Amino acid sequence: MDSTTQQHYASLRSAWIAQAQSSPGTALGLGVALLAVLWLLIASGANALEGEQDGLRYALYGGFAGFAATSLGAFLAVALRQISMRTQDTMLGFAAGMMLAASAFSLLLPGLDAAQSLTGNNLMGAGTVVLGLALGVLLMLGLDRFTPHEHESIGPCGPDCDRINRVWLFVFAVTLHNLPEGMAIGVGFAGGDMTVGVPLATAISIQDIPEGLAVALALRTTGLSALASAMVAAASGVMEPLGALVGAGMSTGYALAYPVSMGLAAGAMIFVVSHEIIPETHRHGHQTSATLGLMGGFAVMMFLDTALG
Repeated sequence: MDSTTQQHYASLRSAWIAQAQSSPGTALGLGVALLAVLWLLIASGANALEGEQDGLRYALYGGFAGFAATSLGAFLAVALRQISMRTQDTMLGFAAGMMLAASAFSLLLPGLDAAQSLTGNNLMGAGTVVLGLALGVLLMLGLDRFTPHEHESIGPCGPDCDRINRVWLFVFAVTLHNLPEGMAIGVGFAGGDMTVGVPLATAISIQDIPEGLAVALALRTTGLSALASAMVAAASGVMEPLGALVGAGMSTGYALAYPVSMGLAAGAMIFVVSHEIIPETHRHGHQTSATLGLMGGFAVMMFLDTALG
């Protein structure tokens, strides 16, 4: 490792330490969430590998469907060349609506049913899912604070972000965005219930198309060509199958790991919608169009959940 690389890592490490000292509560929350995810993965890994493989296989299929949809949207940006900001905000609003409905109808409600059935108590069941919800929020809040990335609306965020190329900051941001979607797909298939997994994977794949398109268009503002922007945006979708494997692995061991993981994936997705997508869609004065798009996406997801579930 050369001296320049060593200096960069030392600078990033110092920035992380400074960030942790300035936000000890967030740092502690991220540590707790990561330990919980690690425990679920370790506890569930052997069980998943030794037992039934269908859940993992279907989770991987669902994750690759999300990757393919992201890639389709990204390369549509090359063909379209230009799209109005109002249309972009409406599409992102549509994606946000689908994510919210998926969190409620495909994650939280089945998670509550499973938890209440396992615990035999409505209060304990609800508490189990709320615990997962809180872990998902802590995970995304911590990653948002401690990972260098860039939001189009507020610019560079996270430690040592001024030393990292803007293109990579955008890529990190999209990675944070796609991780909970992939985890949600994996969790949806982990219980072996196709009536949960199929509608959820379908909904996330549908909303990945406008997401991939919007990300490719946003990457153009960093100076990348249309083709390069599309390729980077498509590559960011790799997090979907990887996240799906993580989600499936977390959910296939202990019985209570399933509803906890459902809550965790829902909490992470709701955080992304509120923290990133909705503020971005309202930034250009297109609140009405974005809100109508959100309601449309919510309705479509409700329909899919009913028709396919």
